[in-house]
Amino acid sequence: MASVHESLYFNPMLTNGVVHANVFGVRDWVTPHKMALLVLLSELGRAGAQLGLLERRRLNRLLLPLLQGPDMALSRLRKAIEECCPHLAGSVHIRLKLMAEGELKDMEQFFDDLSDSFSGTEPEVHKTSVVGLFLRHMILAYNKLSFSQVYKLYTALQQYFQKDDKKNGADENEMELTNPEELDGKMEKEELDGPLREEEIACSGPLSQKQAEYFLSQQASLLKNDETKALAPASLQKELNNLLKFNPDFAEAHYLSYLNSLRVQDVFSSTHSLLHYFDRLILTGAESKSNGDEGYGRSLRYAALNLAALHCRFGHYQQAELALQEAIRIAQESNDHVCLQHCLSWLYILEQKIFDSCVLLEHSVNKSLHFGLPYLASLGIQSLVQQRAFAGKAANKLMDALKDSDLLHWKHSLSELIDISIAQKTAIWRLYGRSTMALQQAQTLLSMNSLEAVNVGVQQNNTESFAVVLCHLAELHAEQGYFAAASEILKHLKERFPPNSQHAQLWMLFDQKIQFERAMNDGRYHVADSLVAGITALNSIEGVYRKAIVLKAQNQMSEAHKLLQKLLIHCQKIKNTEMVISVLLSIAELYWRASCHTIALPVLLQALALAREYSLQYLASETVLNLAFSQLILGIPEQALNILHMAIEPILAHGAVLDKGCAMFLVAKCQVASAASYTPQKKIEALESAILNLNEAKTYFAKVDCKEQLRDVLYFQARLFHTLGKTQERNKCAMLFRQLHQELPAHGVPLINAFK
Repeated sequence: MASVHESLYFNPMLTNGVVHANVFGVRDWVTPHKMALLVLLSELGRAGAQLGLLERRRLNRLLLPLLQGPDMALSRLRKAIEECCPHLAGSVHIRLKLMAEGELKDMEQFFDDLSDSFSGTEPEVHKTSVVGLFLRHMILAYNKLSFSQVYKLYTALQQYFQKDDKKNGADENEMELTNPEELDGKMEKEELDGPLREEEIACSGPLSQKQAEYFLSQQASLLKNDETKALAPASLQKELNNLLKFNPDFAEAHYLSYLNSLRVQDVFSSTHSLLHYFDRLILTGAESKSNGDEGYGRSLRYAALNLAALHCRFGHYQQAELALQEAIRIAQESNDHVCLQHCLSWLYILEQKIFDSCVLLEHSVNKSLHFGLPYLASLGIQSLVQQRAFAGKAANKLMDALKDSDLLHWKHSLSELIDISIAQKTAIWRLYGRSTMALQQAQTLLSMNSLEAVNVGVQQNNTESFAVVLCHLAELHAEQGYFAAASEILKHLKERFPPNSQHAQLWMLFDQKIQFERAMNDGRYHVADSLVAGITALNSIEGVYRKAIVLKAQNQMSEAHKLLQKLLIHCQKIKNTEMVISVLLSIAELYWRASCHTIALPVLLQALALAREYSLQYLASETVLNLAFSQLILGIPEQALNILHMAIEPILAHGAVLDKGCAMFLVAKCQVASAASYTPQKKIEALESAILNLNEAKTYFAKVDCKEQLRDVLYFQARLFHTLGKTQERNKCAMLFRQLHQELPAHGVPLINAFK
């Protein structure tokens, strides 16, 4: 089920993806790249009405990322301008060439002429516009330079231009050896509007204040919405270290370093960066300026709260509780209700590790609504729904609660929580065994995210909610036998969530589980056994359960029984009801194989009682099928057929293809067993009906490539055709059975003693 607790982290740096970096001490300075931008602005003003409307619009869209971003090579800048207006790119290049190859006075004259842009009754540039502010900053920075600094700037401009000339010469030599058609192509928009590339950052040199703010805001937004487009963890940390060399008190850089360390699960570095962030926030007085005398205490209590969240994320619950107590104490002294509500939310998370308690959560939701904190209130409602889903509450009541939560989302435009809510609904329908409803919710979220764009051209579809929904979608396709489609979805997940990203473990687990099921269906138990280690590393309970399944398939009954008994005790202790029922069904199957059919019945009745108590309809239907099989073995097939009609409808409507095949195979067995007491005519009709059901079961098994079950169906069909005197059909089934039997030799277990 989707986790909603990660969103409770207090992030003082991010407000709609914007970093508030107001303590960076480095001012703007003039660089050759910025001089090239000044030349571009000058030529743009000279062109005036000569530029078409489309060209001017393209140039205006190009200017903002150029002014905010880091310095870039002249060749790339020129290529960007050529995409918008080739004529203007040539003018900029000529102007820069005259300045670089001319004398120092030419550069002096250029800066003197820039001031004319603001003169006149209708100036070319308004002083308060983005371009106007940039021009004024550059003129002011240039006027403050000493003569030696001016000369160094002029020398740097010459080197900047000469470096571009050398590169152009090398490119021309390369073009002579290359097909010109291969070099035709336009630079894509994402190269400028998208995130910064590692080589650009590495070559750009020290960043000014505004460039640093832009860099931090962009990377922070990408880490939140689309981690794959952010810099790699090592590269980002390197750039943050460079920023901190120029100003060690740059608090926001420390916080981004903390977020970056969380990506790679580095507990030491993340703790170190988090503490440094709040230390610098206090030392620089940034909090005191914005919050008065209360700023110092505010930093301390939120530092303790974030430290508690960090320890909780890494499973250090005792340290988290101590830090949370400290945050509560300081917040109570300061009468900070907002901080106390965050503390209450985390207190519930820590308490539920020990015992289930809805009291804290309900109190948190009520208080959050009282103090006007819709984000926390919604998270509380969704956590409450998640807890009550595991407690077996009716689906309609849970959906009503989520509907109330959705009203809060739409009222306050909380798009991230809308995604979490839909992912939660998908997981709840999956828990209750309603795959059709789960599929509908998954498609709803995918459609919504495809329409919602956020900053820097990034789609907000790389969040945990999106990963959860795609994983469920992949599993649903695999259950229906669409393994190619499931592979495509998992491939898409791997691209969007690389192995080093924080949500990669979700698709890794589902990928391993799908591979395991395919190997088991195909009878390749050695392959399935090799996948158990990977599943165990990601989810220990799932791994132990699947190890028992492999041992059972390999007829190692005593080892499988011991493992299942240990797992049953553990799952009962942690109240994992879904796994308890699955383990009970597996134990019942072991009793069948040991011919202890009467012992299996109480186990199945216990599983059925749990499934109905916790509203797990699909597991209840599967348990009824197992009960019907037990009744068939005990010699009462008529009663087995009666209860099959109660369970088969949910299986056929929402079940996996393998379960559908097993259900139809069981119906056919019961029909054949019941026909023994029928009149000859009625018996023939019953056997023909059983053959039709076997054909349907065979179609299902073939869809998931379940060869062992196919072999059993063919054997059963051959016997029925022989009884009916249909020699040709019997021989065909016998031939197919022989082929599969040679490929998959039997393990010495009678065919009638296995339900699945």
